[in-house]
This record gives sequence, C-alpha cells and structure tokens, in this order.
Amino acid sequence: MTDPKTFTPNLVTVDGPAASGKSSLSRTLAKSFGWKWVSTGAFYRALAYVARQRGVDLGDEEGLVRLAESSCWRVELDEERTRVYLQRSNQASEQDVTDRIYQESVGSDASRISQFQGVRRSLLEAQRQCAVGVQGLVAEGRDCGTVIFPQAPVKIYLTAASDSRAQRRAQEQDQDWAEIQRAQIQRDRQDSTRKAAPLQIPEGAEVIDSSNMSLEQVVQEAEKILRKKLLGL
Repeated sequence: MTDPKTFTPNLVTVDGPAASGKSSLSRTLAKSFGWKWVSTGAFYRALAYVARQRGVDLGDEEGLVRLAESSCWRVELDEERTRVYLQRSNQASEQDVTDRIYQESVGSDASRISQFQGVRRSLLEAQRQCAVGVQGLVAEGRDCGTVIFPQAPVKIYLTAASDSRAQRRAQEQDQDWAEIQRAQIQRDRQDSTRKAAPLQIPEGAEVIDSSNMSLEQVVQEAEKILRKKLLGL
C-alpha cells in the first residue's frame, strides 16, 4: 500500500452527494493553485461501464474485482476531466470512453458496485497513487476525506438541496429534471446507507451548502478555507 508520507502536503478532499458541484469546484481550485485534480468516482464509473461492456454481472463481486485489477482499462488525470480509456477487444488501440461513463445510468451502476468491500479495496491503491509525485492534488468523490485520504489537511463537504442538484445535472445532460431527481434520490440512499465507506461528512471537514450559491461564490469560500489551512493566510 502507498505510504501516506509520500503524499503531497497540498492535499485537498471534496466530498458530497451527486451533482452538488464537486467536479466544477475541484477543477477550478486545482487550476487556481496549479495542482492536479481527480474524480475518484470515475474509477467506479469506469469499472461499472467496462463490466457492462465485457458482460460481467454487476452483482458478481469476484468478477468485478478481477476486472478492476485487469489492464483492459485505465484512468488518466486531465485538466478538464478524469479520463478513462478502454482497450478495444482484440485490438491494441484504446478508446476514450470518458463521455460515456458520466451518463446518469452509469452513475447508478457505479453506486451499485461501490457497495462491495472487495471492489473498494481493489481500486483504493490506484486512487491513492494520484497524490504521489505531484505538487498538489484536489480529490473529489464520496469518501475522499473519510477513507482514501483521511489525513488530508483540508477537507470540504459540498452539499446542495436535491432539487438544485437535479436541475444542474438535467441542464448538463439535457434530460428530464424529474427523472434525474428520482435517480439521484436513489443514489443518495444507496451511498449513505451502504456498509462499505458510506457517504458522510468527514471529521474536521468544512461544510459548504451550494444550493443558493453560484460557482464563483463556492470557489471563493473554498479558497478562503485553503488559504487559511494550508497557507496560514
């Protein structure tokens, strides 16, 4: 396992429910400070998508673990998105499936497979490696501040009202608002009640409710927290 001593000292976690604005905030913070950023949820989305493509039952924990540890897919950090590449069947080339893994249906599948402790263990090391050899890292997801990087000096929990989150995701994906909200309510229930690393506010985290805030306002609030805790300003 990765030694936490090798992690960058400039480590920030941003946790929260679906469509609360975690990716937008994390990406903007990373750009502002010149750091890397990663969506740890992309690992679960990628695995769920690949499982569907390769015919692996989403209820087969052992099969999912084998797939998680295979070389047929990989995650790459990018300034705009956490990208996922899938090895084409019987070919040496890779396919960028990033756009596909961010569909709402894949998010529901990702929430489902994240219930398995074996799946979480199999992805943990790769997620932690993102904090090694970089000047700084902003990591966003559901359990960044509780499980992946519990020692992070800065932890933010970003939340928002259910209807606000549904509206944001519906606009992003040009889908029905009511349908999106139903799916998110189900995911929230799954994520917060699962036995393995449930969604919760990390100890020592600063909570920001973005329901009635613009992205600029959320970023300003988060930057104040970073400057105070990391830079002493």
